[in-house]
Amino acid sequence: MSQSLQMGANTVLNSPKGQVSISYEVSSQIDISLTAFLLTDSDQVQGDHGIIFYNQPESVSGVASLLPAEVTGQMKVHRLNFDMSKVPDGITKMAITLTEDQGSGFSQVKNIKATIHTGNDLLHLTPAQFTNEKGIVVVELYIRHGETKARSIWRGFDSGLEGLCRLYGVEVEAEEQIGTAAPEQMMTAAIEKETKDIAPISLEKVQGKISLDKGQKPIIIEKTPEMTATVSWESGTDYDIYALVYTKSGQQIDVAMFGAEGTPPLKSYGNGAVEHMGDVGRDQQSMKTEVIKLRLNPDIVAVVPVVYSAQSNGTGSFYRYRVSMSIDNHRGTSVTIQAKHANDNDEIYSCVPGMLQHTNDGVIIRPLELYSKPNSERRPKLKMKSPDNIEVLMDKGPINDYK
Repeated sequence: MSQSLQMGANTVLNSPKGQVSISYEVSSQIDISLTAFLLTDSDQVQGDHGIIFYNQPESVSGVASLLPAEVTGQMKVHRLNFDMSKVPDGITKMAITLTEDQGSGFSQVKNIKATIHTGNDLLHLTPAQFTNEKGIVVVELYIRHGETKARSIWRGFDSGLEGLCRLYGVEVEAEEQIGTAAPEQMMTAAIEKETKDIAPISLEKVQGKISLDKGQKPIIIEKTPEMTATVSWESGTDYDIYALVYTKSGQQIDVAMFGAEGTPPLKSYGNGAVEHMGDVGRDQQSMKTEVIKLRLNPDIVAVVPVVYSAQSNGTGSFYRYRVSMSIDNHRGTSVTIQAKHANDNDEIYSCVPGMLQHTNDGVIIRPLELYSKPNSERRPKLKMKSPDNIEVLMDKGPINDYK
């Protein structure tokens, strides 16, 4: 059954589980992001777990999952799966929003449509007309008397994400104010502010071929005298891999075949403890790889491989070229992290698939899959929040040199 819901109206959904889809005509003049907020009765988020966005596409409870945006013909589509039966304690509502991140506002967005699909029912949300608004609350999903309901909102904010953050109680540090920051950067800043130190973890070693995805728990593998971190991608673009090394003294060392502002190229660190095995240029091979060898010594706390594509390389979507990272101890155990949550944005230049933490018991591998904000040439920066928690701050490091 198909029906329409006018702005301001609400209706009962036939299932707590479904999908919200928002589409519009593709244009180089616009850059739109979808963000969902999990809200209390007072319309406030409860912390980092209450924000679903580009760099945190899945909620811990399973109530929401943001899929990579897709282009079909002349239309770009954002989809969010939801299951309101899994709302965390204290949460009664989810607000699904859009922000236009290129500055032109929603007056430039043509043929925008929104639907909710539950079971065999399709609900069309009739949009309003917009002018220079840069942020929109499209729809709210909420629980009333045990039923899942939808309310068509289409409320606009001239201040974009800033207005949404203020509305829902998301605090952003002064240096990350909306006037100069992209949504991913600001949401990450808010999450950094909310995140508490992680307690030491106790893990059993795993063996064999392992596949990890963002949101899954870290694992630990046997440390061997020589390990490798290999990044692979389909031919068609030229990525570069480099490694951020964090030492016991709190120093960050960048092992990279190319430099950055104030940071010269460095092929090897610690007498080969972390060594780049050489740049792979653009060629016709179906799959391409770059490798970093790891001969971890006691001074190394963590190693964070970074995949980079920009400037003279020519940009390349991490989603389109199927980027993955594999850590192999060459004793029968390999761990692969796919870039499943990437979208097709060619202006996202850096990807951090995961982190390796060096411990006395072995090597902990944490799936991260973090992305830089659009058009950022800055490297990530590492920060120790506690002995067991090395944090990756995207877009905080030096600007990469033009290659």
